[in-house]
This record gives sequence, structure tokens and C-alpha cells, in this order.
Amino acid sequence: MLGGLGHVSHIDIKTSDDLLNTIWKWARPPGRQRALDCGAGIGRVTRLLLSRRFHTVDAVEQCPKFVEAARETLRDNEHVGQLICAGLQEFSPEENSYDVIWCQWVLGHLTDEDLVQFFVGCRRGLRADGVIVVKENVATGDQSEYDAADSSVTRPRALLETIFADAQLRVVATRRQHGMPRGLYAVLMFVLRPDEP
Repeated sequence: MLGGLGHVSHIDIKTSDDLLNTIWKWARPPGRQRALDCGAGIGRVTRLLLSRRFHTVDAVEQCPKFVEAARETLRDNEHVGQLICAGLQEFSPEENSYDVIWCQWVLGHLTDEDLVQFFVGCRRGLRADGVIVVKENVATGDQSEYDAADSSVTRPRALLETIFADAQLRVVATRRQHGMPRGLYAVLMFVLRPDEP
């Protein structure tokens, strides 16, 4: 969901696609079998990105209206698996299920505590060499910024990295989204892996 900025969708998808290409060149890349789109909305990222790159894509979205819209939009897409209607604060992936778990422009709707627990569940949901990709707006100061219009927060980078660490995840790569309109928050992409035992 791009909130009236649909014209940047192709820039967003291209940057994400380039990131996946980079990840798959690593010495220990994730597989390409199964991905999870978290906070999938009406299925834009599933349709334009993940279903082109993975054999099966599951999607989880809290709003029943969006789930039904995604079901309609994606009904002929053979790479779409389960469409799950649930909030991320109550959702935990099946253990050892996903090569890539993709979280984009949704985590601001969770409290810090719920976000840590969500990431703990995602960590358990990863297959060997799997990654979690987080793509979010990042606040410029050192405090979270609250948006009353959609009841979300935009966190500073340091807080996001603290949350990742609290969930026993380490940042193995970052990338900035370029080409967005001026005056918006910076958009950062974090690639996360479980801490080594």
C-alpha cells in the first residue's frame, strides 16, 4: 500500500528485486522455494516481486477487506499459496518454513514489544540460510515519530537495530531506497539472519 504514491511502485520493486539478486550471490544464499509477505495489503509486493522470484509465496494481512482484494487479484497466480487473515502481533510462522520473510511498510503498526516477539517467531520460521528482509521508513531523529492518521510509528534506525538484536537477529546487509519523492522519510532495507549460536 503506497498511500497515494503509486507512481513510485516500479522504483520500489526494482530496488527490492536488485536486493534479492545481490542476496542470491552470497556464499550461503537463501533458497527460492518459499517466501512470506508480511502485512501484504492487497498483494502488490506478492504479485510484482515475490511471486516472480519464489516457487510459493504465502501472505499474511490483518484487514479482511484487503485479504479479499488480494484473493481476487492473485487468484490466477500459480505461485501464491496461503492468504492468511491475521495481525502480525498474533501471527507466528510455522517453524523452519520460509527461505525469505519479507516485511515492508507494516511494522510501524506494532508496539516495540510485539515487534520483538514477532521477529522471534520469524527467526524460528526461517529455513537454513534464510533471511528476513525489513523495508521501512526510518525517522531522522533519535525518537520514534507517531502518526495519528494511521496510528503508526516511524522508528529511528538505532531503535530498529536494538529490536532486531533483542530478537536475536543480526543485520547482515543494508540498502537505502533511492528515487522516492523529496520530503518523505528515508526508506531503509535491512537483511537479517539469526545470531550464530
